[in-house]
Amino acid sequence: MDRTTSSTLFGRARTLMPGGVNSPVRAFRGVGGDPVFFRQGEGAWLTDVDGNRYVDYVGSWGPLILGHCFPPVVEAVTAAARTGSSFGAPHPGEVELAELICQTVPSVEKVRLVSSGTEATTAAVRLARGATGRDCLLKFEGCYHGAGDSFLVKAGSGVETLGLPDSPGVPAALAQLTLTVPFNDLGAVEAMLSKRGRDLACVIVEPVVGNMGVLVPKAGFLSGLRELCTRHGVLLIFDEVMTGFRLAKGGAQALYGVAPDLTTMGKVIGGGLPVGAYGGRKDLMAKIAPEGPIYQAGTLSGNPLAVAAGIACLKELARPGTYERLEATSRRLAEGIAAAAAGVGVPLTVNRVGSMWTAFFTGLPVFDYPTAKRADTARFGRFFHELLDRGVYLPPSQFESAFVSLAHGEAEIAHTLLAVKQAFAAL
Repeated sequence: MDRTTSSTLFGRARTLMPGGVNSPVRAFRGVGGDPVFFRQGEGAWLTDVDGNRYVDYVGSWGPLILGHCFPPVVEAVTAAARTGSSFGAPHPGEVELAELICQTVPSVEKVRLVSSGTEATTAAVRLARGATGRDCLLKFEGCYHGAGDSFLVKAGSGVETLGLPDSPGVPAALAQLTLTVPFNDLGAVEAMLSKRGRDLACVIVEPVVGNMGVLVPKAGFLSGLRELCTRHGVLLIFDEVMTGFRLAKGGAQALYGVAPDLTTMGKVIGGGLPVGAYGGRKDLMAKIAPEGPIYQAGTLSGNPLAVAAGIACLKELARPGTYERLEATSRRLAEGIAAAAAGVGVPLTVNRVGSMWTAFFTGLPVFDYPTAKRADTARFGRFFHELLDRGVYLPPSQFESAFVSLAHGEAEIAHTLLAVKQAFAAL
């Protein structure tokens, strides 16, 4: 494929933006080569600036569960823009979106809308610290909770893609307040809480990890976290920025039947526009200003355009059979990829929960940070480019989740699996 215009744009971008991008993983450092610049998305397809078309499995990193330019979302945003892009004041739409979230997510009794997932997670941790009077937090190795200072300790996602150490610019005194243990290791969590439970405000976890590639929680892991946090008086935060309304109608907590104290959300609840939210028990949320003393604010929180898109998206997802259809499509894709690899002897482990999936280039199980790290990233890079040249766009990193949308149909899956077979043969 010719991508001359993309290369020209990237050359210009590198003189204007750090690395030529506005978010690190977009730079293709994890796979090599120059990033693709896109001009249009429609349904399950992207078109780049050179006119090449690709089946899209990035989906703006998860929000586009309905596909690109889903008509009811476009219509809702257009109508909202005609009445005002921002008020900096209350409006009916934010009440309706809050109602939809609280009615659907089992543990959320009150919610605060913000503008990004990072804003949601940092606010939730602040609330946990203020509510408990404790300073430390516990996170899991390889999990990514946004670019807040407290989270850039053994973080996954773009940090891992670029091979960066714990980020410069994070004060050592602050980093010392973040404790880490391996994902899926309940014994390590129990040992840490027994030792440091009195110092811990919260445990924050991606209930299904998407930022180290997809890692699936072992049976009993999430319920075990719930029991341990309750026993030690530590708040449990589910970071469902990626999994919320993606894996099930009520998110991963509904799928696994575990209720956290606080939940963070983003991506899908904005229908493709910038949004975030955090919520939980009424007694905890009552501590947020102006109802309580813990301060958090945002000029564009509850932005009318994002709220309108979110309402349209969540209403569409509430239709009967939606998640069953998404599950069937995702299963066919993942099983097809695994079968294609096995057919030519390529060691591959496909992890999937619902419409989130990752193909790890290793023949061994992948369930935590060390097992994900043993994947062959160089081979993934070659696979990525083989697919890209055949019109399939994957996340440009071994350590990111790919996503299936409701716009992916029989034609898109068939196109993808043919490209996958050809790519494996080329490898």
